[in-house]
Amino acid sequence: MKQVVKSAHALDGKISPPGDKSISHRAVILNSIASGDSRVSNFARSDDCLATVACMRSLGVAIESSKGGGLVVRGVGDRGLKEADDVLCTENSGTTMRLLAGLLAGQPFLAIITGDRSLRSRPMDRVIQPLRLMGARIWGRSGDSRAPLVISGGNLHGIKYTLPVASAQLKSALLLAALFAKGDTVIKEPVASRDHTERMLKAMGAKIVVKKDTIALSPGRLKAVDIAVPGDISSAAFWLVAGAIHSRADIRLTNVGINPTRSGVIDVLNAMGADIAVTNERMVSGEPVADLRVRSSELSGMEVSGEIIPRVIDEIPLIALAASVAQGKTVIRDAGELRVKESDRISNTARELLKLGADVQELPDGMIIQGRKRLRGAACDSHGDHRLAMMLGIAALVAEGETEIDNAEAVNISYPRFWRDLKRLSAARS
Repeated sequence: MKQVVKSAHALDGKISPPGDKSISHRAVILNSIASGDSRVSNFARSDDCLATVACMRSLGVAIESSKGGGLVVRGVGDRGLKEADDVLCTENSGTTMRLLAGLLAGQPFLAIITGDRSLRSRPMDRVIQPLRLMGARIWGRSGDSRAPLVISGGNLHGIKYTLPVASAQLKSALLLAALFAKGDTVIKEPVASRDHTERMLKAMGAKIVVKKDTIALSPGRLKAVDIAVPGDISSAAFWLVAGAIHSRADIRLTNVGINPTRSGVIDVLNAMGADIAVTNERMVSGEPVADLRVRSSELSGMEVSGEIIPRVIDEIPLIALAASVAQGKTVIRDAGELRVKESDRISNTARELLKLGADVQELPDGMIIQGRKRLRGAACDSHGDHRLAMMLGIAALVAEGETEIDNAEAVNISYPRFWRDLKRLSAARS
């Protein structure tokens, strides 16, 4: 699918971002192994999250659609999952594959997990190795580092483990396995990563203790809880950048999750000089939520590196775009993890922004961007990466002429209505 986007005269309107993808995955998985029924409202009906639903249904969990786009999850308890009749396909969702690897490592049956071509090329050894330390039997291809994964589960024991990198997916996989292990599991993080799993486990009655960079979990049963999923900050980030870099913009965003382990994009944009207002702050289902307003801003370059990176890892392509039109130089470092996402996001972000006239130099773990460049429309490609497709759509709003984006359907992975929302905002008139 090709999407053509023209330069926008102005951006004005209100957006309610889709439900948070990370929270939606976890709400379905954890409620599936809890006792009792739960309702998940504002569930993210993206391809990634629907893959999680399909896999849990294959494992014997009844999950029904409810009014307003929500779900009813009928939990089967800690020993109620059943061996699937077929291979479990996680499509393009790395979160689904890694979290299910941890969950299935603790189940007393055989499971095979695969994904699409892109996901089968992504490394899985970072999850496989610590699960093996817990006693799991897991095999993969390419030296046990790639999917499909074959898991013969059960008979796990708790471990003390220091994560090699800050990774919420790896941490969550180990916590899921720990629920079914003998003894306690203690996980230490080098830098704090998103903590949705810990918050949800606590709400469901898990024996979990979080102190600074250490999480301790004892095995135990979970009680189902209703979850109202907030709007996804990673989806809202596209509109935050759009509003900040467009010369005539006023965008309001409602019901956005502002979990401090996820809201680094707000901090970075504020440091660059963005005009972002945070209002109506509140707690919803254990998660901080607020409304946001962004208006046209004068941005300046900065260095983005170190401890902030895990909090903005999904937004780095957007930050690179903002840096392209900001005053001065921006340096992004310590983001080597981007090379093993849905695509090589360092290389592909640099390549596509260069097409649009940006001044971007690729680094092994990031980019150097010289700002104040006048972007111009061009023929671009998302490389099948949803975040690149949307970043290019935002870039097109401020680029001269029109921009053609190939493989634009990739937005369905996380934000199916993105092109519709973009068209509505860019229809503003003076």
